[in-house]
Amino acid sequence: MNNLSASAVDEIAARHHAVFNRPFIERWRAPLIGVVVIAYLFFAWSLFGIGEAFRNGNWNIAGNYLADWVSYEARPDIEYDGDYLDVEFPRFSPLGKDPDPAWISKTTETVQREVVVNAGAGIGTETSTQSKVNSFMVPGAPGTQEGGADSGSTANSFMSPGTEKPAEAEQPAPETKTVSETVVTRVDVEIGSARIEIVPRQVSVDYGGETLLIDIVPDESVSARGELPAWASQRDAGGDILMNFGFAGTVEVESDEVKVRHRFLGWENFWFDTNSPFWGKSFSQVAGLVFSGERIDPDMSNAALAWNNILYNAEWQHADVWIKLLQTIVMAFVGTLFATLLAFPLAFIAARNITPSWLANQFIKRAFDFLRCVDMLIWALFFTRAFGPGPLAGISAIFFTDTGTLGKLYSEALENIDDRQREGIRSVGAAPVLVQRYGVVPQVLPVFASQSLYFWESNTRSATIIGAVGAGGIGLKLWEAMRTNADWENVAYMVVLILATVFIFDNISNAIRSRLIGRDRTED
Repeated sequence: MNNLSASAVDEIAARHHAVFNRPFIERWRAPLIGVVVIAYLFFAWSLFGIGEAFRNGNWNIAGNYLADWVSYEARPDIEYDGDYLDVEFPRFSPLGKDPDPAWISKTTETVQREVVVNAGAGIGTETSTQSKVNSFMVPGAPGTQEGGADSGSTANSFMSPGTEKPAEAEQPAPETKTVSETVVTRVDVEIGSARIEIVPRQVSVDYGGETLLIDIVPDESVSARGELPAWASQRDAGGDILMNFGFAGTVEVESDEVKVRHRFLGWENFWFDTNSPFWGKSFSQVAGLVFSGERIDPDMSNAALAWNNILYNAEWQHADVWIKLLQTIVMAFVGTLFATLLAFPLAFIAARNITPSWLANQFIKRAFDFLRCVDMLIWALFFTRAFGPGPLAGISAIFFTDTGTLGKLYSEALENIDDRQREGIRSVGAAPVLVQRYGVVPQVLPVFASQSLYFWESNTRSATIIGAVGAGGIGLKLWEAMRTNADWENVAYMVVLILATVFIFDNISNAIRSRLIGRDRTED
């Protein structure tokens, strides 16, 4: 191809001036947009302190929270008792009352110990009747007035000047007796591949091919022999030593006790709590009791008792959670239904091509704007104050918000209908109501139904959020579990139920919408 001459280039540039002489903004628009976006991202990063938040974030705690969703901990404490040890579990341990798990072994001895049987007998007690009476707490008691005539009183009130201190009663010497007692002298703990040996004043840990010896001065200090391995840490010299064994758990050695945290995968006591007679039994054992065992409770069958124990499990509260979930579903359905029923007729008034009155159009449209501009959560707070906590507040919040949103969507759909069908109905002399019924409604009904079904599915999720502020349903139950900061497995349970519910209603909604739209296309 021959090169163009300078005059030819100038001629082409003159004919296509807009191409060769574009304004500055058009030529540099893309780079400028990129610079603005990058500048905005840097501004947002600085304004919200995102970098600092990542640096100061306690990721260990976040990891523990996530682990608590799918696991639970057993938390025994091994306390030092002089030359012996004492293994204690929390009051509400997932292992039940007086647990004796296989991963903890105790070495015991029978020793003779002296026990004080009347320590402090008589100490601090009154042996003189007069000393009781002459108290400053008893008005008018002998010895409390000036010139009191009770010369026999020897324990006048300390409020009276010049009184003599009463002589202390002679106390009997404390008595002791020797008793035989079984004591723990050593505790061995297995946490995954870690082996911990605990004896008075010393802890030995074997993990990952390394051994750590820790010396303890009771109530004073904790010190390790040699350097700490990577899985152990100590903030201050003589302070507590924390050992992390991954998902299996941790052990913290303190100067007065050893705290063991052993983690297990799963949800503890999901079917039966520790007070149930079925607790700790295998599936086959429970089935045997239910179908062929003797009655545990004479007032009901074993099957009814097992079902009752599942429903009213103190740790998981299945019945209450399921009822709250049903409340959430009902809140979403009733709120969406009422909003649909009200938005449907109002949308005909708001549509300009249906109602010619400009004043009526604007009044209804502004009403829709007002209802939907206030967020559903704010409406929920308002109605919770008005009606008190409960599903009624949630239904009202959904009803108000969806009436505004559905009304706007319905009116816009009406304004975009095909007028030929309406004109055809009108041409045969039909009344205005029949014109709307047969010329407009068949066009928009599938769209209206589809939108309402979508909002019903969406409100099932929204009802969970507004429930957290007191509008009832499972949202309130979820918030209560999160506030304890210890029941994250219960949070996971309720989240799974919500996900399953939303999944089911999403599929139902999609199936109904597909049938409506498909039927409409077939008829066309």
